[in-house]
Amino acid sequence: MRRAAAVVACLTGLGGGVPAVFGIIHFARYGRVWTFMGLPTYGNGPLDRAGVETSVPLLLIFLAICVAEVALGWMLWRNRRGAVALSFVLLPFELFFWWGFALPFAFPFGAVRTVLVVGHLARRGRLA
Repeated sequence: MRRAAAVVACLTGLGGGVPAVFGIIHFARYGRVWTFMGLPTYGNGPLDRAGVETSVPLLLIFLAICVAEVALGWMLWRNRRGAVALSFVLLPFELFFWWGFALPFAFPFGAVRTVLVVGHLARRGRLA
């Protein structure tokens, strides 16, 4: 379960982070949200509607969270100390950006990762 959670974390981090690099470059050059296959990436979601406009710093924070998720995947794979805690600490920040940028495919990946990490804890007898 731990290694499956690691794979899911890496896929989620790379799936959000790699396009974020293109989004950051595009936004920095043109001052507008990058569109991919006709859909806006990292913009025009609930954050924009709440008055938080997409910006390079906001995109950089999202990219940092994606990098942290890939690092989490590595930590889970290698069974590093703190990986489980990082998984739970990172989740609210991820949820905020997934919701804010309207990234619906990230939610199922986050749910699967969380279930796998909780399952890992349960198998280890660490859930009371």
